[in-house]
Amino acid sequence: MAFSCSQSLLEFEERSFVANAIKHFASERYDLLAHVVMDGHVYVLVMPVERFSPQEIVHSWKSYTANRLQREFGRIGVIWQREYFDWIIRGDRELVEKANYILDNPFRSWPELKEYKWVG
Repeated sequence: MAFSCSQSLLEFEERSFVANAIKHFASERYDLLAHVVMDGHVYVLVMPVERFSPQEIVHSWKSYTANRLQREFGRIGVIWQREYFDWIIRGDRELVEKANYILDNPFRSWPELKEYKWVG
């Protein structure tokens, strides 16, 4: 799944907050396979558990983080774009491709990086 900021880019502390929110319900609502929180967008590869739909999972991330970013970081207005993108993974090869794409995203964007805190 992927979703993007609708306004200014996420600062370092905000990225940490969003990454922690994504990890919070891992193993309870979904299996978290890969994620990255960039300055302007988020990629997450999850396998939902039976009783949670992808729509519910993304809604909870976006709603919770938007409210907290507004309260704790002084953000005003809409935080996330309304739409998000999701894909159905069909097979191990595609799973590996998507995971690698997510995990390599910061290093493609900023080739000089040696490590990136908000990827896993």
